[in-house]
Amino acid sequence: MSNPGNGSALERVRGLLREVVKFGAVGGLGVLVNLGVFNLIRHTTDLQVVRASVIATVVAIATNYLGFRYFAYRDRAQSGRTRELTLFAAFSAVGLVIENGVLYAATYGFGWDGPVATNVFKFLGIGTATVFRFWSYRSWVFKALPAPAAPVAAGDPAPVPRPLPEPQPAAK
Repeated sequence: MSNPGNGSALERVRGLLREVVKFGAVGGLGVLVNLGVFNLIRHTTDLQVVRASVIATVVAIATNYLGFRYFAYRDRAQSGRTRELTLFAAFSAVGLVIENGVLYAATYGFGWDGPVATNVFKFLGIGTATVFRFWSYRSWVFKALPAPAAPVAAGDPAPVPRPLPEPQPAAK
């Protein structure tokens, strides 16, 4: 006989794995957009490294929202779109600061500002911010819907309602 707790734990792990894979697919596209826009700006304009990075990050955030809402988290609660967008923007802004803080520290703190170094630190910043984004998006932005009640199997006794306690006469 199998332990029902193990099955539900296994299902939770499988669900989390599916979520990580979908998040990774959307995030992978976001990384390509982010690095592509970053390098396009860097090679076609005279913008400073971190400014170019912030613009690229904002473009990637917009792309990611669409991917998360309509692919990775399409089965999550969809009520309160204004709340969802507000939280997404707020947590994305924190991620932007984390991501670009890494690049800023490397560029202006250590002087590592060559094309390869900026891409390496941009990528490391994205990776660091991704951990925060995954936690915050799944915990606060795209909340899981409550699990449906387990159906009653045929042959299982129906739950018996408890009788209400009898009212007691007031003491004299």
